[in-house]
Amino acid sequence: MTDKQTVQAYADAWTQSIEAISELVAPLPEGAWNRPTECPGWSVRDVVSHIIAMESELLGDPRPIHTLPRDLRHVVDEFSRHCEVPVDKRRCHTAVEMASELEYTIIRRSRALRSDRYAPVDEVRWPMGPYSRDVPFHQLLRTRVFDVWTHEQDIRRALGRAGGLDSAAAAITRDYLIEMLPRAVAKLAGAPAGTTAVFDVHGEQEFMRTVHVDADGRGRVDGEVLLAPAVALGMDWETFSRLACGRIPSQAADVKVEGDEDLARLILDNFAVTP
Repeated sequence: MTDKQTVQAYADAWTQSIEAISELVAPLPEGAWNRPTECPGWSVRDVVSHIIAMESELLGDPRPIHTLPRDLRHVVDEFSRHCEVPVDKRRCHTAVEMASELEYTIIRRSRALRSDRYAPVDEVRWPMGPYSRDVPFHQLLRTRVFDVWTHEQDIRRALGRAGGLDSAAAAITRDYLIEMLPRAVAKLAGAPAGTTAVFDVHGEQEFMRTVHVDADGRGRVDGEVLLAPAVALGMDWETFSRLACGRIPSQAADVKVEGDEDLARLILDNFAVTP
């Protein structure tokens, strides 16, 4: 695809995923908004609040002025504090207010995406609190697809409404997470030089990738299938995404391990590559 086609594909995937969220939460009774999700410390309401806040900031809306309670255990650093402010601000909002604000935000953001005149490589501001920086427009959209799809899955699991694992946003998230595999193995897990780790993922987003750690401790990923890797990790797509996004501890994951079990545990215990 051309760069413009790629940007359009990201916009379409974002639209499909965020509209799926809107459809999931629109009919929810008040109590269902308080169901806990796998996103640490956040309910369905909180996840939707975060999505609204991120898209609103991209639209140029001012951040709310709000003082957080001191007893929020999941607020552990400046980044989580940045994310929590607009979330905590909305904890008193009703179900109708939440669903309506999400719908209105989607309309505004969709209109903005249709009228954007950015080239794919134009630098735009990514509002991420202490990590805010300028990034290429295509990278910003791709990251928003990943974030929205991941939170769609948080909501689906909280509500018992499975779906979206084979969507366009899921495929974009798959490629995003595959690129993170060298970081998980080489940097976070600190796998020794010469390590080869195979990830064999089946299900809606099937793939097999090998991570190699070179003599300098740097990782790279490719599609080469080794006959005798140091370790091979087999799991389904949903398990892979939940582990990579820090939604479940490694001990709770159904993973088939072949090879060095100590190395497998080291990798799985350090597999979460996103905040």
